[in-house]
Amino acid sequence: MEQAMSLLNRAVNNNAVVNTCLASIFAVLSARSWAQEQTIKVLEEEKDSLLKLNKSMKNAMWEWKQALYAEAGADPKKALVPLSTIKSIYGEVVTSNSGADDKKDKQSAKPKFII
Repeated sequence: MEQAMSLLNRAVNNNAVVNTCLASIFAVLSARSWAQEQTIKVLEEEKDSLLKLNKSMKNAMWEWKQALYAEAGADPKKALVPLSTIKSIYGEVVTSNSGADDKKDKQSAKPKFII
């Protein structure tokens, strides 16, 4: 036991051992940092592609909405969904309810969001 403690004390006091440990720790940390940088680059590229995809999806939904409005407005009798229903779905028209809800609607001028 004393020999092990003596050997450990000599190793701790030896600059070469300490420097070797510090260099190896630095190498491990550098490798970890490099791996994290590579992961960040991949994630940033994925973020950019997702943002582009999200923008294209928003544009497609906007075009579909405009097409729905155009079809419902062009010929209301042939439209599958009436224009008033489409507007209420998108929250552009406040729908009126009967009874006690009418009093609440008159008090609040905020439009309702219908999902």
